[in-house]
Amino acid sequence: MSKSDDAFRTIGEVSDWLGAPAHVLRFWESKFAQIRPVKRAGGRRYYRPEDVALLGGIKFLLHEEGMTIKGVQKLLREQGVRHVAALSPRGAIAGDTGTEAEAAPPPPAPRGPGALAAVLRADPRVVARRRTRIAPLLARLRTLRARLQG
Repeated sequence: MSKSDDAFRTIGEVSDWLGAPAHVLRFWESKFAQIRPVKRAGGRRYYRPEDVALLGGIKFLLHEEGMTIKGVQKLLREQGVRHVAALSPRGAIAGDTGTEAEAAPPPPAPRGPGALAAVLRADPRVVARRRTRIAPLLARLRTLRARLQG
């Protein structure tokens, strides 16, 4: 029998869904006050659907967008919990209604030689953010190359 979408989740279920170890989720609880699972006797954690969505958004920002913990904290302060939770991967937690393939989070961003093509197909806002982050580095590399060549 599968759980409803409104059911509370154990740390193991959330960990499996996000593909992040349980100790990472507990660490994020210490860094993000907005994550407040219900704790039962013995310290067992139960995450509400809102907590699960927020954790998904935090993982996306940290692992896919490359933001720092301080950057995500600032984004939470400025944009709010709903904004970050909306970045969470869509789909039910594995074992719920739907198939495992639908429930899995999106695959990680490609790395290596084909990564540029994937970035170019990405959301224009993401591309613009990455471009502004990379532009100073490219300018510095050009300067170093010019020094080495001449």
